[in-house]
Amino acid sequence: MISLSVAWDDIGGLVDAHERFLAGARVEADVRGPVLESWKRCRSVGLQPHQLLLPYEAGLSLDELFLRAAEPVLAELLDSLAEMGTVLAVCDGRGRVIQRLGGAKALRERLDAVHFAPGFDASEGVAGTNGVGTALAQRGPVYVVGREHFADCLQPFACAGSPVRNPLSGRVEAVLDLTCLRDDGDPAMLRLVRAAAQDIEARLLEQATERERALLAAYHRADLATGGAPRPPDHGSQGQGGDGLGRIDLAVLREKAEELIASPNRTLDEVLLSGGRVATLLRRQIFGAAGETGAAVEARILGGPRVTGLGLPVTPPADAHTDGSSKASAAAAGAPAHPARARAAVPPASRPVETVGDILDGAGSRLLLLGEPGVGRLAVLARRRLEFLHEAGSRIGTTLDVTRTAEELAEVMVPRFADFVAVDLPDAVLRGEEPEELGGLDALRRVAIRAVRRQPHHLYDVGDTVAYVPSTPQARCLETRQSVMEPVLAEAGGWFAQDPQRLERVLAVGVHSLITVPLRARGTTLGVVSFYRSVRPAPFEDDDLSLAQELVGRAAVCIDNARRYTREHNTALALQRSLLPKGRPEQSAVEVACRYLPAQAGVGGDWFDVIPLSGARVALVVGDVVGHGLHAAATMGRLRTAVQNFCSLDLSPDDLLTHLDDLVGRLDRGEGWAVDSTQADSGIVGATCLYAVYDPVSRRCTLTCAGHPLPAVVAPDGTVEFIDLPSGQLLGLGGMPFESVEVELAEGSQLVLYTDGLVEDRHRDIDSGLDRLRTVLAAAGRAPEDTCEAVLDALLPVRPGDDVALLVARTHVLGPDRIAEWELPSDPAVVSRARSAVTAQLAAWGLDELAFTTELVASELVTNAIRHATGPVQLRLLRDRALICEVSDGSSTSPRLRRARSEDEGGRGLFLVARLTERWGTRYTPSGKVIWTEQPLP
Repeated sequence: MISLSVAWDDIGGLVDAHERFLAGARVEADVRGPVLESWKRCRSVGLQPHQLLLPYEAGLSLDELFLRAAEPVLAELLDSLAEMGTVLAVCDGRGRVIQRLGGAKALRERLDAVHFAPGFDASEGVAGTNGVGTALAQRGPVYVVGREHFADCLQPFACAGSPVRNPLSGRVEAVLDLTCLRDDGDPAMLRLVRAAAQDIEARLLEQATERERALLAAYHRADLATGGAPRPPDHGSQGQGGDGLGRIDLAVLREKAEELIASPNRTLDEVLLSGGRVATLLRRQIFGAAGETGAAVEARILGGPRVTGLGLPVTPPADAHTDGSSKASAAAAGAPAHPARARAAVPPASRPVETVGDILDGAGSRLLLLGEPGVGRLAVLARRRLEFLHEAGSRIGTTLDVTRTAEELAEVMVPRFADFVAVDLPDAVLRGEEPEELGGLDALRRVAIRAVRRQPHHLYDVGDTVAYVPSTPQARCLETRQSVMEPVLAEAGGWFAQDPQRLERVLAVGVHSLITVPLRARGTTLGVVSFYRSVRPAPFEDDDLSLAQELVGRAAVCIDNARRYTREHNTALALQRSLLPKGRPEQSAVEVACRYLPAQAGVGGDWFDVIPLSGARVALVVGDVVGHGLHAAATMGRLRTAVQNFCSLDLSPDDLLTHLDDLVGRLDRGEGWAVDSTQADSGIVGATCLYAVYDPVSRRCTLTCAGHPLPAVVAPDGTVEFIDLPSGQLLGLGGMPFESVEVELAEGSQLVLYTDGLVEDRHRDIDSGLDRLRTVLAAAGRAPEDTCEAVLDALLPVRPGDDVALLVARTHVLGPDRIAEWELPSDPAVVSRARSAVTAQLAAWGLDELAFTTELVASELVTNAIRHATGPVQLRLLRDRALICEVSDGSSTSPRLRRARSEDEGGRGLFLVARLTERWGTRYTPSGKVIWTEQPLP
């Protein structure tokens, strides 16, 4: 081993990193990740670097089988360390030092001074960061040198530790540790201790194999002693055909045999096979020459054809079969009368024990499986864990809802794994936001609970805010981002410190064991899951911890997917709502009620609008952009803006949809810019629109449709009629004109516009939806708001697959007492008569304040019509929310506002009109045009 010229822990910023860490500073750039995680665990349990209290227990020892496997490996390792001045420590699975071997006297004395000696506890929770405790905590090899130790007294040393696992159960049986002075340390120590641990694990596996071979030999000797003779296996019929057992039957028999070996209190079992055959399994206990204890399972098949093959090594099927334990006697089942009458399948050395099998000929029983009960139990548990993982994968993450996914995780784990499960998430995750880095002090919200008992569990309930104190397993789990297991809660002082009075009651109801696992996905901690046991007396084990980590890891990905979807959904919904009308515009032509409801699967492109027009008219619009998500919402916003702009031009409904169709086509083609065809949402898939204009003066409503569902009209007496409109093509296709239909509506009629999500879904066709809508609308005297509520209550599904827009408008009429109109000849002399008529009408309406301005506006407009237009001239005043003055003529030429030069004799009249009124414009009619102005009422 070569000493380094610069100590390992003097490189970089580790010199004062420990002090800065204790002061609360961030030291991620200066400390190795595993060491920093260990420091966080030590801090969370309240360790003080300058003061350690190490428990001592005399008379500790390791299992005899482990020592037998470890002795040759440890001896070889000590020989290689003879010249290196390194101490080898062997600790048990709880981190307590059992043996300390090798090393110079001076080194041993220094280790005695810090209580790193047999009988003392070196686990991380009491000794801080070190080779033994940190290897146990991380379940893997670790190297710690100098200032990387959490405790000040251990900083003069360097150590490398590695856990030794039982290869069959996966349980940590011991920990090997190499310790030397800091200046003698070398990272190569990690490789040495890891190799030694692997060698011991291999020898443990060899021991298990030797024990099983000894059991098979004992079974074989007993068979020969009773007069039997082994027969060579016949594998000619082990396939699916012929009279041999099929693969499924073999797998079922093997599963039942494993369960029978693992069940010391059961002797018989019956298994139903294909072809009406029944297999009777008999469990017999076997004792080896050296004291080995095991069990053999013999099988006999009754009924059906002769079976010519058994014992093929197969993989158990994914689906478990129900145990059919039989209470029939061995004699009734056809089992041999003598306990060793069954014949061995093959000589012990010819094939592995776990594939032992032989020919069943229907006349006697044969050996099916042989092994140790503990190994059989592990095989059964391993298969059940695989089945559990498969089931959980199909039950967790069925929706894209964060809370529901957390509830599914709790439902899956209770009662098969735990007796009580709680899922805690930060509020940011519930809102779909990117969570900040969680620490042990962050407050969480309990979003899911599942328990086997209905009586109070005395823990926090759903909706409660939970702030864990730093010493709790949950806080340590969040701080270190690693799972924490407390097999005996009564001894977990850190957990008890959360709320002593409450947790006293928790222990009183039988809760005794805990596992906490962080919900981590894509490098982000999303929360923590706590598993408790109360009804089951067995505490959690290492295998349970591995299973919990696997299941929570899968659930974390599902929760993160749901969180990301929630974020996208909320973003699209916010965009959608920002693009929809914020309130109701000021107009008196109709009384309006409207609703927009997004789909469960995502925000769509449904929209509506109510747009006041000139002449006291109003435009009602409902549209639908195909698809969901941000693209559909953004496209909807563009179309709504376009419709508002086209409305400002006072276009007729068919002309407006023609312009909108052209716009959609240009948007779909990229408006002259290069379009990336690889983008799935680069174009507009399709859009529908229904546009209606209602005139309260004439009670006429003009409607035009572009592929949209037909509107409904509810007469004042409750009669419902769907207006038969030419359906028209979807927007963006181009090439076909749109047709308008004009209907007359009685005062108080309700015009109902909606999108297809209201009347059509996967479980209902549009015809039945329209029939249902007609039935709901058939009511007289209902307000628009009540109509909206009734329609949604009757037609909206529980989980709508498409968004819904609904617009209900009840028509009003502008009465004759609020309208004044005059037919004027094309004679300049009539202008003075028009001024007088306007003044008199305003006086009758009590609007004398507007008389001068309106007289001037009417005079200018009538003069321009007589001078520049043709045909009859009509002057009309409307008293609505504003005073409207209109002059119509037979010309289609629109006047243009311009600024007159100082030497011009004319051109100032329209400029005066624009300055004296609030709004003005031109509206074209089939017979000419209308020049209109609006003035606010006083």
